[in-house]
Amino acid sequence: MASSAAGCVVIVGSGVIGRSWAMLFAGGGFQVKLYDIEQRQIRNALEHIRKEMKLLEQAGALKGSLSAEEQLSLISGCPNIQEAVEGAVHIQECVPEDLELKKKIFAQLDSIVDDRVILSSSTSCLMPSKLFAGLVHVKQCIVAHPVNPPYYIPLVELVPHPETAPTTMDRTHALMKKIGQCPMRVQKEVAGFVLNRLQYAVISEAWRLVEEGIVSPSDLDLVMSEGLGMRYAFIGPLETMHLNAEGMLSYCDRYSEGMKHVLKTFGPIPEFSRATAKKVNQDMCMKVPDDPEHLAARRQWRDECLMRLAKLKSQVQPQ
Repeated sequence: MASSAAGCVVIVGSGVIGRSWAMLFAGGGFQVKLYDIEQRQIRNALEHIRKEMKLLEQAGALKGSLSAEEQLSLISGCPNIQEAVEGAVHIQECVPEDLELKKKIFAQLDSIVDDRVILSSSTSCLMPSKLFAGLVHVKQCIVAHPVNPPYYIPLVELVPHPETAPTTMDRTHALMKKIGQCPMRVQKEVAGFVLNRLQYAVISEAWRLVEEGIVSPSDLDLVMSEGLGMRYAFIGPLETMHLNAEGMLSYCDRYSEGMKHVLKTFGPIPEFSRATAKKVNQDMCMKVPDDPEHLAARRQWRDECLMRLAKLKSQVQPQ
């Protein structure tokens, strides 16, 4: 059995995100305790993790230096939250996206943890100032928002509460790097953090272009998958600007007036009407029918593509 010198991490919630975190931390050599309110949910999660890790090992995509069996030996279920947090260096909350439920969990944790453990939430949109309001250990609280599916997409957004200690941000950043993720620091909280603000801006304009009959839903997706997404898989929008001219200053001198002209033509926030949703759904279903079986198969294909892309990026990107 593998032994962990790295410390103990507690995962609160054994759903898709919780299971992914458990696998990532085990890959980094951490002992992982998986807590949930029902023993059956923990059992199901452990069985799912076992199957997933075995498949990853067969595909040569298992993270970390330990074998699947060694990583699995580091993960255990724990139905008692008080026992689970004993000796923990990091607690990652992964319960459903409900503010009151999450606040209840953090209030419970706040009453039983010491002054050293980091209390981290996986929330994708809840503001830290609301999530951690009134906690005694607020300086130890932070949002560490992963991108779904976390095992294949390494980005983690670190978002502080206004009272989060700088050492909490630094420790969480170092921890995410240790388990092979790619953490980035959000300097102060903002609705949607950074990833979803960018994603919603793209979705908003995509919806308007389809709704106004300028492009079909399938062709719209081609613009991203065969156009913008090709380069955004390796460099971001700001470096793209920098490279598409003789540096950023040159780009702005050349293109800022044209960009402002186009940006002024953008419409209001879409209503995401049922009529347009049906039109988009019809197009999407021609490619991927929306029954559970077809959607699951397509997600598996997506994850395999992401796995191959991650391998390619590790080979071509400067370290």
